[in-house]
Amino acid sequence: MIRRKIGTLNAWLLVIPALILIGVVVVFPIGYTGYISLTNMNIFNWFTFRIIGFRNYINALFLFDSGFLQSLGVTVLWTALNMTFQLVIAFVMATLLNIEKLRLRKLYKTLLMFPWAMPGYVSILLWRTGMFNTQFGLLNQWLYRLGMEPVRWLAGDVSAFLSSMFVNLWLALPFMIMIMDGALQSLDKSYFESAILDGAGWLTRSVKLTVPAIKPIIGPAVIITLFTTFKQFDVIFLMTKQPGAQTGANIHTVLTYAYENAFITHNYGFSSAVSMLIFLMLISLALLVNIRLRRVAD
Repeated sequence: MIRRKIGTLNAWLLVIPALILIGVVVVFPIGYTGYISLTNMNIFNWFTFRIIGFRNYINALFLFDSGFLQSLGVTVLWTALNMTFQLVIAFVMATLLNIEKLRLRKLYKTLLMFPWAMPGYVSILLWRTGMFNTQFGLLNQWLYRLGMEPVRWLAGDVSAFLSSMFVNLWLALPFMIMIMDGALQSLDKSYFESAILDGAGWLTRSVKLTVPAIKPIIGPAVIITLFTTFKQFDVIFLMTKQPGAQTGANIHTVLTYAYENAFITHNYGFSSAVSMLIFLMLISLALLVNIRLRRVAD
């Protein structure tokens, strides 16, 4: 009994530093943000703010002019489109990379990793200035040579959204392609050979054999990418919202919306409420995903 108590005490002594670190780095910032979200703190009453209850949450969720619901809708659309295109394009590209007798396969895979390996900040700004710039961008240079008028790619909401999505796909696809490629290489080829002998085409084999077989392998990568895409900040911000270089497009994800309320309008109470709503959404989504995965496993 005494040895057990000593062992338990030693275990707690070893765990306490980690618990303190988690409390300081994770728990305290979340708790303090939750506290600020219940106040009217802004740049004018930094030291004289007061508790106003759930008014910030009510304004965010039920006041349409607040802009939160619109940014949430844009975020959901952004996540759905990016995930759909990533999965479809990555599956097709990985399938092409696994064609038998494909020459220079390793070279193609190495080249595909370059966009993912480059720093995101550098890649995004290269696309903004090198491709989408109205005067000097490569796209408008091509249009000019074809006798067409230049396009302000990042000025309109729709065109800026699509341009940002294209850049995000360029950055994220290599990772998903490599995951798909690894999953395809792990499959037993005998099943596909039997399906070919039975007359099954590529689409039938993909739907009936390939996709069900690789689901357990690519599932974790898809979930990670889903969360990353939902809480993405850098692409849309650097493409359209960078201070001193705004393009005129008025598109917001929930994170760029929270950033604008915190560091542009300095409405810290409201931005904290938005941040807590984002946090609760991500936690709820994680719980739903875990429940779904457990049901599939059972």
